[in-house]
Amino acid sequence: MITVAQSRPSDRAQFIQKTYLHLAGAIAAFIGVEFILFQTGIAAAMLNFVAGGRFAWLLILGAFSLLGWMSRSLAAKADDVNTQYMGLGIYVVAQALIFAPLLYLAAFYSDASVLPTAAILTLALFAGLTVVAFTTQKDFTFLGGILKIGGLVALGLIVCSIVFGFTLGLLFSVVMVAFASAAILYDTSKIMHHYSTRHYVAASLELFASVALLFWYVLQIVMRMSRR
Repeated sequence: MITVAQSRPSDRAQFIQKTYLHLAGAIAAFIGVEFILFQTGIAAAMLNFVAGGRFAWLLILGAFSLLGWMSRSLAAKADDVNTQYMGLGIYVVAQALIFAPLLYLAAFYSDASVLPTAAILTLALFAGLTVVAFTTQKDFTFLGGILKIGGLVALGLIVCSIVFGFTLGLLFSVVMVAFASAAILYDTSKIMHHYSTRHYVAASLELFASVALLFWYVLQIVMRMSRR
């Protein structure tokens, strides 16, 4: 397989353009799904469901993990672009559902500046990290092993906090922002060095996943800071 980094400059430029256009489209679709969830009352119902017991949140995380694994497998392993689109669509909807309770809290139970501030900070961080990944021309895929171990530790802490009812706090969110930032560097290098130019939809899914993770914890930090 000829990777993006090994392809002709014109093909590489076209791949990058398509990938980031699809990433923008995925973010727009995410916003559209959230709008529907808010207007139909599903977001409020999900917040009430999660507030009803900590194990409800564990159930949602489990369902999200299953959907996320399925959609990313579909997109990454398929040569058919329609199958890649299916994986991206499933993942965007899954992310919208998992975000719905948190966004509802941010929209109706926090300061009005919380959501736009978190969105701007996330986009600024993502843009800066993308520039670093492309301008340094360094292969950040060496971070893969570190991210796997860190992800398992973070998941274990999240599950324990749900089961035993303790709060992870602001420090955990800050560490997870650093983790998500490393994931963006890793994913940017990964799509250049391990993807072919046919997999621009799957590449956009990889980036969308890391942007969503970054936004999740940036939003939590901004919400906590706004209460002080």
